[in-house]
Amino acid sequence: MLRTLRHLSVLALFLIAPAARAQSGGVLHFCLHGEPKTFNPILVDDEASENIRYLTGGVLIRLNRQTQALEPGLATSWRLSKDGRTITLQLRKGLYFSDGTPFTSEDVAYTMKMLMDPQLHSATGDAFRSGEGAVDVQTPSLDTIAITFPARVAGLEQLFDQVAILSAHSPKKEMAVLGPFYVSEYKAGSYVELKRNPNYWKSDAQGHPLPYLEGLHLDIQRNRDIELLRFRRGELQLINRLDSESYVRLQKEDANVAHNAGAGLDSDHIWFNQVTTAPLSEYKKAWFRSAQFRAAISKAINRDDICRIVFAGYAKPAYGPVSPANRFWFNSALPAPKYDPQRALSLLLQAGFRFSNNELRDQAGNRVEFTLVTNSGNAVREKIATMIQQDLANVGIKMNVVTLDFPSLIERMTRTFDYEACLLGLVNTDLDPNGQMTVWLSSGENHQWNPSQKTPATAWEAEVDTLMREQATAPTDKKRKEKFDRVQQIIYEQQPFIYLVNRDVLTAVSPAVVGAAPTILNPPAFWNIDVLQFRPATELGAQK
Repeated sequence: MLRTLRHLSVLALFLIAPAARAQSGGVLHFCLHGEPKTFNPILVDDEASENIRYLTGGVLIRLNRQTQALEPGLATSWRLSKDGRTITLQLRKGLYFSDGTPFTSEDVAYTMKMLMDPQLHSATGDAFRSGEGAVDVQTPSLDTIAITFPARVAGLEQLFDQVAILSAHSPKKEMAVLGPFYVSEYKAGSYVELKRNPNYWKSDAQGHPLPYLEGLHLDIQRNRDIELLRFRRGELQLINRLDSESYVRLQKEDANVAHNAGAGLDSDHIWFNQVTTAPLSEYKKAWFRSAQFRAAISKAINRDDICRIVFAGYAKPAYGPVSPANRFWFNSALPAPKYDPQRALSLLLQAGFRFSNNELRDQAGNRVEFTLVTNSGNAVREKIATMIQQDLANVGIKMNVVTLDFPSLIERMTRTFDYEACLLGLVNTDLDPNGQMTVWLSSGENHQWNPSQKTPATAWEAEVDTLMREQATAPTDKKRKEKFDRVQQIIYEQQPFIYLVNRDVLTAVSPAVVGAAPTILNPPAFWNIDVLQFRPATELGAQK
């Protein structure tokens, strides 16, 4: 972890120390905002599955979300070779998976094999791909493993924070875990039940086994209004991400319940479908592939109004793929996003469009009209879409808005490609650009405007591919930043994603819960889940 980043939004350490009168046991209730697509930690590429992985997965090295320092996990120590290609880890002895299967270096070797299997298309594995050739894994003993990559992998240690170790021998396969909880029950569309892992290896300073909680009940609830209502009733004890409207309401009711950790790393953005085989009109495909068209759309959107009206000021206009909160990696040379409808119209005219009678048409006379899809049940994104709709009308563009349930939206985004434009968000799970490989590599599944390309469709995408691979193997952080600054500049110029806002990280924690210390890194409200406890009911009663 970069030392320049360790002090970003550091909170007082005493916040996570459990109160003396807190009690162990009990089931903590909160919500997932979508259906988990998988329980296999290797295949995670959605937020709900990521949350499950964090709660259940045991990792070799853990990034402390508060101090942003790396800490020993399943590995007690590690060392890197001088060429940055080999990491040797010493593993904890005498550990067991949740089902009682012993943990050894064979499990780590098996996990790396699965992670780097090209047939599995692991988004997590993409961050480790440093060059042509296979990854070599040696297990000289049951508690030692050496992993050698074809080329240097910059920031290698911190990438293991996302790698939950699988059992090589358990009949329960990925359901056997090394984290604080294990999945005990799953009812699709309704909930995920997690129980305390009796074999979890951690204990507190007094020697008491962790986690303190007996279990977690995670309701699958996309509707944020219902989630807030249930939190206020006391049916939920935690909201991992609050929208700004709910935050303001809770602040007025009880300022101790609502927490603002500061400017976040995640973004909301729109993009246009550039998939060659997409079932769209050819003239629309031509619009969407035009960098001038995309830049004009960006100029026509009033981000300041979105921050003020939709987020009540608890968001900032987004510069590009990196939030200014990520102080080291952010390219501060990028121009600030500026609302300029006149410049937008000028760009469109330069690109051959015609503006007449408050309507924009292309050279063939086609009215510029497209449909933006976003996920239903998300009032914030629906408001953003409505504001963009009004902004684009000012330059003669008719934008329709359609909301879809999340499975239908994912189906269109990843399989049928039957959509024109999309509004969603990107969750950044770490600070390092290697964690975004699957987004920026043209072959990546999360290269959303045109995913899984066999060869780069454009010259600028080919340049980004090269730069991302070069930064991943560069010998110094300075060299890496130079490469990634150029990536950010290209994305700013080409606008494959039109970035809108970076939201503040807003959470809610019930006064019944002791030990919470929200941060800007995911998961903000329950990153220290193993030390969260319930306050005794008698103490709560005294506070009323």
